[in-house]
Amino acid sequence: MTLLRDVEVAGARCDVRLAGEVVVDIGSLADAGDEVVEGRGGALLPGLHDHHLHLLAMAAADRSVDVSAGLQALIGQHADGWLRAVGWSGEGDRYDVDAVMPQRPVRVQHRSGALWVVNSAGVRALDLRNVHLAGVERDATGEPTGRLWRMDAWIAERLGRTAPDLAAVADRLARLGITGVTDATPDLDRDSCALLRTVPQRLLLLGDPDGDGPVKVVLPDHALPSLDELVARVEAARPRPVAVHCVTREAYVLLLTALDIVGHHPGDRIEHGAVIPASLPPWCAVVTQPGFLLARGDDYLRDIPPADLPDLYRHRSLLDAGCTVVASSDAPYGPLDPWAVVRAARDRTTRSGQVLGAAERVPARAALDGLLRPLQDITRPPRQVQVGAAADLVLLHVPLAEMLADPDAGLVRQTWLRGVSTVASQG
Repeated sequence: MTLLRDVEVAGARCDVRLAGEVVVDIGSLADAGDEVVEGRGGALLPGLHDHHLHLLAMAAADRSVDVSAGLQALIGQHADGWLRAVGWSGEGDRYDVDAVMPQRPVRVQHRSGALWVVNSAGVRALDLRNVHLAGVERDATGEPTGRLWRMDAWIAERLGRTAPDLAAVADRLARLGITGVTDATPDLDRDSCALLRTVPQRLLLLGDPDGDGPVKVVLPDHALPSLDELVARVEAARPRPVAVHCVTREAYVLLLTALDIVGHHPGDRIEHGAVIPASLPPWCAVVTQPGFLLARGDDYLRDIPPADLPDLYRHRSLLDAGCTVVASSDAPYGPLDPWAVVRAARDRTTRSGQVLGAAERVPARAALDGLLRPLQDITRPPRQVQVGAAADLVLLHVPLAEMLADPDAGLVRQTWLRGVSTVASQG
């Protein structure tokens, strides 16, 4: 057994005993030969849940070139074989990549995760002139532009799959206090599902063909389906709920119309909800990403139509309307750090310090509560440290009020998953 001595739970200092995978006692407890961890008044919380990320993409990003500052980062990468790059914010095509890397085949992922751009060497290596799939973009002459929309699985199959290092990803999650994740990758095959289940964190897979949780439905930003196509897709998912990738105003209108036809289901949820018009009925459950306001906010201010800015990543107004809204990271496409996500939900500031939607700010506690909701049903109340609860826990160096005043991952001291300590910081 493990005795966590002098920890803060729900605002009071106490001792907490773990036995196996469960919290078995809370109060003023005597040492009964336990392994003792001195909490020194630090807050003990349920382990955090990231309700939308992509584990395989996170692992792949670790072995990729970061081109978030521009394609010039490719210069000097002269080894043989394919070069993988991530984080590009540009809107170019094969010739833009050719300008910095003409010889070696390169695939560059747009920061949204929806688009890959390959250079001319990549076009030849993939034989794109003879690939007639909807995601292969072509110019007016029929020549491939090198832009490939939502073709991750096809590219992986064509180039050969390599087993990613999920252990490193799981360790990074634990160090941030994350003990449960929802992988939002759509249309996973069974081998990928089996691989993802090797991570120690609690796991919900939106792309699991054999699961009973929500089914991921993607409304591609660049090519929305017809109403009939979306209705058929939602009907095919039933009786399971749907988790719908919905980013634009047009996609939101389309989704509302489709669900008026098919009918709503408990557990239906929107993923992202980047633009949810205040003039339309609010959605009951939204998994949003306030971290994008920090990471991309200055770009939004420059590129997004002014009419959409008040509706961008709404949070407070949806909560006030009775909706469930939970924050998440969308890692690796958004910042993984959940404490930075909490801070972004509270402040809504861009990197340059501008505020995006001050009226949509929420208290840090409200953002944290979203990270404490159960994976399987985000509409249920936040989990608590209580007798009988799972021993998925995170211990902070400081009381909760101090963490909420200045959310910082450096204040995470130790994490337990199923009663096993997975990481302990120094100090």
